[in-house]
Amino acid sequence: MLAAAERKRLQDKARAIREEIVKVTYACGGSHIGGAMSQTDVLVALYYKYMRIDPARPDWEDRDRFVLSKGHGGVGHAVVLADKGYFERKLLDDFNKTGSPFGMHLDRLKVRGVDASTGSLGHGFGISIGMAMGARLTGRQFRVYCVVGDGECHEGSVWESAMAAGHFKPTNLTVFVDRNRFCLDGPTEEVMPLDPLDGKFESFGWRVLSIDGHDFDAICGAIETAHAETARPVVVIANTVKGKGVDFMENQTAWHYGGLDDRMKARALESIARS
Repeated sequence: MLAAAERKRLQDKARAIREEIVKVTYACGGSHIGGAMSQTDVLVALYYKYMRIDPARPDWEDRDRFVLSKGHGGVGHAVVLADKGYFERKLLDDFNKTGSPFGMHLDRLKVRGVDASTGSLGHGFGISIGMAMGARLTGRQFRVYCVVGDGECHEGSVWESAMAAGHFKPTNLTVFVDRNRFCLDGPTEEVMPLDPLDGKFESFGWRVLSIDGHDFDAICGAIETAHAETARPVVVIANTVKGKGVDFMENQTAWHYGGLDDRMKARALESIARS
């Protein structure tokens, strides 16, 4: 259980990150805002409490690695990286515009702090396994964290990766499934049912934790459990809400991707402030 002050610190940071996602989405004309909002609390726990990183040294060999396999959530990742000091916040004013280093899916060769270029759904999971096994083979102690979308779990390469990790057992790898139950085409369980998602991962040899992905006590508890696991890789099924924090976006397929006018921006910020 987190101390009250620590819980509030993380909650306040998550609220500020969501506000910034709204502002960047408004400025750039549109983004994959729904999934960026659902993943926010997991990213905040990792970047502001657990990950061993140094924004002044983005290529530090012993840093922990983060792979956003659901690369369309890049607007949220970019906001976190700016807030951590990897680059100036004003650069996000041109997010996804011609000449900007920030595309909708972040490019590790253009954006400081990005460990893997992702966006072709399914391949970030495999990259994270390679990173984790690379640490083991070279005797380094860094950890690897990967966030996978639940719609992304419709991809066969996700299950090839799950099988490989279940066999090679990179215990320095923790995978989060952003289980908001929506993808571009609608509810995941209507497009292509995933449940029992926990049973699928268990069958490949993973330790599975299922949590409320917006509860910092649960998120932090899962991360610490993963750190203590020495026999199997850990997957955390983080049950989340698409568009979390913005009342008119929550659990709405239409907000997989969308833009905001002045009225919607104001309403979104008001909703986040109340959350």
